[in-house]
Parts: sequence; C-alpha cells; structure tokens
Amino acid sequence: MNLGEIGLWALGAYTLILMGVAEVARRARTDLTPSDHFLAGRHLGVFVLFLTLYATTYSGNSLLGYPGEAYRRGYSWIMATGFMISIIVTFHALVPRLRPLAVRERFVSPGDWVSFRFGAEPAGPALRVAIGGLMGLALANFLLAQLIAMGHVTSQVTEGAVPYWGGVVGMAAMILLYETLGGMRAVAWTDAAQGVLMLLGLGALLAWLLGEAGGLTEVTRQVSALRPEVVAVPDLEERANWVSTILLLGLASVVYPQAIQRVYAARSGRALKRAFALMTFMPFTTTLVVTLIGLAAIPRLEGLGEIQADTVMPRLLGEWAASGALNAMLAAVVFIGALAAIMSTADSVLLSLGAVVAVDLLGRNREDPATTKLGKRIAALVMLAAVVTALWPAVTLWRLIELKMELLIQCVPAFLLALHWRRLRAMPCLVGVVVGTLIAGGAALAGVKRIEGIHVGVIGLAANLAAVAAVEWAQGRGASESAEDMRLGRSR
Repeated sequence: MNLGEIGLWALGAYTLILMGVAEVARRARTDLTPSDHFLAGRHLGVFVLFLTLYATTYSGNSLLGYPGEAYRRGYSWIMATGFMISIIVTFHALVPRLRPLAVRERFVSPGDWVSFRFGAEPAGPALRVAIGGLMGLALANFLLAQLIAMGHVTSQVTEGAVPYWGGVVGMAAMILLYETLGGMRAVAWTDAAQGVLMLLGLGALLAWLLGEAGGLTEVTRQVSALRPEVVAVPDLEERANWVSTILLLGLASVVYPQAIQRVYAARSGRALKRAFALMTFMPFTTTLVVTLIGLAAIPRLEGLGEIQADTVMPRLLGEWAASGALNAMLAAVVFIGALAAIMSTADSVLLSLGAVVAVDLLGRNREDPATTKLGKRIAALVMLAAVVTALWPAVTLWRLIELKMELLIQCVPAFLLALHWRRLRAMPCLVGVVVGTLIAGGAALAGVKRIEGIHVGVIGLAANLAAVAAVEWAQGRGASESAEDMRLGRSR
C-alpha cells in the first residue's frame, strides 16, 4: 500500500472522528449563548488550553509556510525560532492585566475590551469598529492561508487522488460542520489530539531526513555546494529584516482574535499561566524543527518555484513513505497531524471571525443566543468566499502571513498600550490606527513589502505610535489651556 492509499484511508478515518467529536461537543453544550459557543463556557483546563494554543499557533503557515520560506531563504530563516519566542514574551505584557478584566466583565469578543476601555468616550465606538474591521480582514486572510495549505497537503499526500480543489472544498465543509455544531468545545478537543500528533510526527520526519543525509553538517555541506548564497553571513538588510520580523510577529500575534479569546476561555488564571509556561518550549520543538526540515529539503528537492516551495513538507512525506512500509505509516501520521493542525487553526479563525463581525462590527448583544446564530451564518458566508479565492492561489503562504500581521500590528496600541497607559484616550488611538493602516495598506497595494529590510507594517506602527503621542499631547494641551481660560474667566 503506497502513501496515496494510506493517506486516503487516514483522511477518511480522521473525518469520521471529527464528526463524532462535533456531535459529542454539541451534546455537551449548556446553553446557546455566545459565551458557551465562542468560549466553551470558560472551562478550558491546563492540558486542553495548552494544546489548543499550540495547535492554533503552529498552523498551516508553520507547517507549510515556514519550511517553504526556509527552502527559499536558507539559513537566515533560523530567526523564525526567535520571533516565535518573542510572541510568548509579549503575551506576558498582555495576559496578567487583561485576564482579570475579562473574567469580571464577561468579555466574549476582542472588541469587548475596547468598549470597556474606551466606550464612554465619543471616539470609542468608532475605535471599536476600526479594530474589529482590521481583525476581520486579518482573520479572513488567515482562513485563506489555511485553505490553501489544506489543498496542498491533501493533494500531495494522496498523490492526486484528492485534487487540490477537493482538499480545499472538502476540508472547508468539514470545518464548518464541526465548528457550527460544537463551537469552541469541538475546536479545543480536536486541537488537543492534533497537537500531540503534530509533535510526534515532526520529530520523526526530521530524524529520518537528517539520518538519510548523514547529519546536519552534511546537509549544510550539500546546501553550500548547491546554493552558497543561502549559507552566507546575512547582510545588513537581512539582519534588519530579522529585527523587523521579530517585532512584526512578536507584537501582532498577541492581538490574534483567536488567541485573545483563549485568554477569555481559560478555566482560571492559574490554568492560563501554566499553559503559557508550557508554550515557552514549543518554538524549539516545532519552529526550529520545521525550519531544519525546509533546509534539508534544498538538496533533495531542487528547482522548486516560489509557490511550489510551499509544498516542501508534503513532497518530503511522499519520499519518506517510499522508503519503507513503517515509514509510510509514520508519514501518514505526520500527514494527519499536519492536516489536523491546519484545520485547528482554520476552525479557530472561523469561530473568532463570527464573534468579531457579529459582536464588534454589528454591535449585537454578547449574551443573546441570536448572536450565536448570526455568528454561524457569517462564518459560513466568509468560508464560502475564502474557498473560492483559495482555488487559485497567487501568493506564498509566508506573504499571506506578512500581510495579516501588518494589519494586526496596527491594533497593538489599543491593547498593549491601553492596558498600561491609563490616561490614553480613544481619539489618539483611532487616529493612530488610521495612520498606520493607511501607510501599511497603501504600501502593500503598491507592491512595497519592505524598506531597507523593515516591513511596511512595522513602519506603519511607528507612525501609528507617533500619531497617538502627538494627538494625546495636543488633546492634553488643549484641555490644560481650556482649564486655564476657565480659571482666568472666574478670576475676572
């Protein structure tokens, strides 16, 4: 039995398991409120919370996009481990202050924080809509990336028995089914199993690759002979890009709507703290591993184009499976683990997207069961649009990652800055969001990705923060002058 046949059987079995999980999660519902559907009743414990954070963070972008980028850029991509570590570090600036407020105020969507912090101000509602709009666009981008990744994985591993379009459409339908039926419970429970499979499978694949090549030193020698430029010491622009990428992902990832909702969904602050402590080690067991897999692929898979490089992982699985019956079974496990991780991110994104649009953009009641139904309908419509777009992929998965991060990073002042700067007002934040988004979005539309190695989103954030400071200073000065005029008027 070859990998294509094993992959088909594994895919069928996995699909049946997902349907069973969806039904069990549906029966475990306590009510139909948004809190129960979007946050699993706020009862996620340490183990499930850790694995759902892990499976959601390390998604199709990580399992296909990161090896693909390592294949394209070479050893400079080792910095990917650094920016994943920076995400965990930055979360420690967000979670300790946001979590107690989320519990006390019963937050459901990311915009609930914005309303709580700025809702009493005239610019507060507009800021909430601006943040919700950026998050909605980023989530739609994220969903598109996962659908593209699912299509690549299923097509390559089943050796064309399931075509690219079949993988996109079929897996999208399955995600929509169990997310609609089971909500966050189904998502978190499937994430737990997916995280374990992914950890085991990636380690086994890397061990086989390095064993076949004769070790990492031999891989480096082979890569150096084929493409000496990818083992050279990075130039100044590449090093600037390292710093820029660490800032971009380290800051933007903490305002992922699905990550924020998991902060809300934790059973307790202690459970959340332990889950993040475990997440600290994951960049070394996942990001570093997939980077090395991408580097090891350079001498094995010569001549792949920009878009084709995103298929490095499933192509390697095919080679692994051809080396023996046991390896074919292990390759099938990695396939299911990779597909499961991709789907876990897609379902989390879809769940958050429904909440963001229904609650933050449309302003529906976060305790009303009708809001849950609206969120499901919105998710279905967005999924349909994303499926149609995913059928003709035009950019690499890494470029999709950059685009969504350049939007999300403009939300950082409304969260990280507002949590620690009590006097910050809504209008400066709103002006900053608009300025930063215009710069980052305008540059992206013009085809400009980086300037001297710095991402346009990071440049946009710098302008965003400068605008926040300038408007805050102007408002503060205006208030002081007004108070002084009133004092002088009274004295006369």
